[in-house]
Amino acid sequence: MANCITKYIPNTLTCCNLFSGAIATVQALNGNYTLAFLFIIAGAVFDFFDGMAARALDSHSPIGADLDSLADDITFGIAPASMLFAVLRDMNYPDYLKQIGVYFPYIAFILAVFSALRLAKFNIDARQTSSFIGLPVPANALFWGSLIASENSFFETAPSFYVIVLTILAFIFSFLLVAEIPMFSLKFKDLKWGNNKIRFIFLIICIPLIIILKELSLAAIVIWYIILSVLTEKETKKVNRH
Repeated sequence: MANCITKYIPNTLTCCNLFSGAIATVQALNGNYTLAFLFIIAGAVFDFFDGMAARALDSHSPIGADLDSLADDITFGIAPASMLFAVLRDMNYPDYLKQIGVYFPYIAFILAVFSALRLAKFNIDARQTSSFIGLPVPANALFWGSLIASENSFFETAPSFYVIVLTILAFIFSFLLVAEIPMFSLKFKDLKWGNNKIRFIFLIICIPLIIILKELSLAAIVIWYIILSVLTEKETKKVNRH
């Protein structure tokens, strides 16, 4: 009886991730950005524990990987894309874009499309066991969630050129999701400095970012993660070979 119950735990946690992402999407479209971001974070917590539960309970189901990708694209693809859509919908547009201003915000959903591509690629890519190739979708979601939740009041009255700035950022992050750029994982196999130098440097710099930037800190931390991954690309590739 216990085995029958435990084998459903990982998929139940995955469904909680999906449920959180659905709520985050609705809250985003309603302009409740802080609440949307909190549900994205909740989804990330469920996403972390569903994999841990599957490994701990040795409970891998045939639908688990597909369900996990579906949930992740809702929580880390559609939800942050909806936040960006809602922000672009309410921003001031430059004169040369006002005629298409009603349609322009839909560009935000390229984030959901490229998140789905990233997840599909991850599922069949044997190189991504100890690190990542391309920006992980949770990191992308945390960037947009943190940026919009902390700065939404600024975007409401921001100069019109910020519409272009956010759009360019959306294309850059869409590219990063599928780019052939090695990015380190935060999984520690031990606590030795030599084996985890990149991870320790990353975490040390995160501390002042959190203290100084507060709500915006997660967006800054994702930028820091991308920069450090690019700077240490050769070392990450070396780890992948081993």
